[in-house]
Amino acid sequence: MKALIISADNFEDSELLVPYYRLKEEGLQVDIASVKRGQIKGKHGYEVEANKALKEINPDDYGILILPGGRAPETIRKEKEAVEIAGDFFRKNKPVSAICHGPQTLITAGLLKGKHATCYKSVAQEMKDAGAFYEDKEVVVDGNLVTSRQPSDLPAFLRETIKIIKRQGKEVKRG
Repeated sequence: MKALIISADNFEDSELLVPYYRLKEEGLQVDIASVKRGQIKGKHGYEVEANKALKEINPDDYGILILPGGRAPETIRKEKEAVEIAGDFFRKNKPVSAICHGPQTLITAGLLKGKHATCYKSVAQEMKDAGAFYEDKEVVVDGNLVTSRQPSDLPAFLRETIKIIKRQGKEVKRG
């Protein structure tokens, strides 16, 4: 299974790097997509290589979508391709994990109506206004959607994300 992380400059460093390395540890190939290929810089100075541009992404090539937080989602949610990619994952019932401000892309795409989810506290009202059932918990799982609030929630966020990946892998093998 391949994983796709979508982000941009000003990402929350730990919310991109910890999932990136944890997914690699599970044996997944991980691509990072942004507005364009090249270096993107986190809020705390870490830089990572976006090896794909959003326009190059075919969602069918990926089994899970990860949306880190920080200020990057303010940029990402304005990109038509990012919104379309998120919509494709939801339509095909593929796992999506979003943390902190990451759910803003899902809000823009209109994907959270009727879903149980969480996010960083400053995004909570926007999430409620989008029709989500907001829960102030370290991790909320609704079907194939995993959401968390902040960097301190990363252990729970990744525990539930890995559970979904393993469940998906079993379904693929049975299929």
